[in-house]
Amino acid sequence: MPERRALRVVVIVGSTRSGRFGPTIAAWFITHAERRGDLEVDLVDLAVAGLPETLTDDEEPRPAAVLALAPRLTAADAFVVVTPEYNHSFPAPLKSAIDWYVEEWRAKPVALVSYGRETGGLLAAGQLRQIFSELDAVPIRAAVSLPRYWEQFAPDGSWPRHTAECNATAKTTLDRLTWWATVLRDARTTYRYQ
Repeated sequence: MPERRALRVVVIVGSTRSGRFGPTIAAWFITHAERRGDLEVDLVDLAVAGLPETLTDDEEPRPAAVLALAPRLTAADAFVVVTPEYNHSFPAPLKSAIDWYVEEWRAKPVALVSYGRETGGLLAAGQLRQIFSELDAVPIRAAVSLPRYWEQFAPDGSWPRHTAECNATAKTTLDRLTWWATVLRDARTTYRYQ
């Protein structure tokens, strides 16, 4: 049997706020992903991607920043979206980023890593599942939720503590994401998705 190429996973940091914690969470999750050896990770930080907030009409040309990001999303076998929960939802720049693209999401799995106060971002994650389903992506059930994430700092200032439950949850999420990414990649190469 021929050796399979590594799965390409795009990790998207959905917050663009000043002082955001999303890059810290993304770096932690990427560390777990890179330990596996079967995943190739591409980090997309919406704070530096430069995507416009205002979408164009279908007949209008797409802005340069949108065109620049498209090949990275197209090449992905799977996505991980890292999102905070603001006011019971996810950030507006994340919604704009999702809406700029259509075909890039199709028939690909999406794992959610959410964080926030008591809910751990579960309300934001629930809304994202609906949106990705509408785009024919496959939001997987396994996810990471980080309630009161600021309580998970170790005495040395590192995050999260070595014993934090989220470490085990990250492994399960990556296992499931990898399964779905493999199955869907095989299906996309065998059958044209319509």
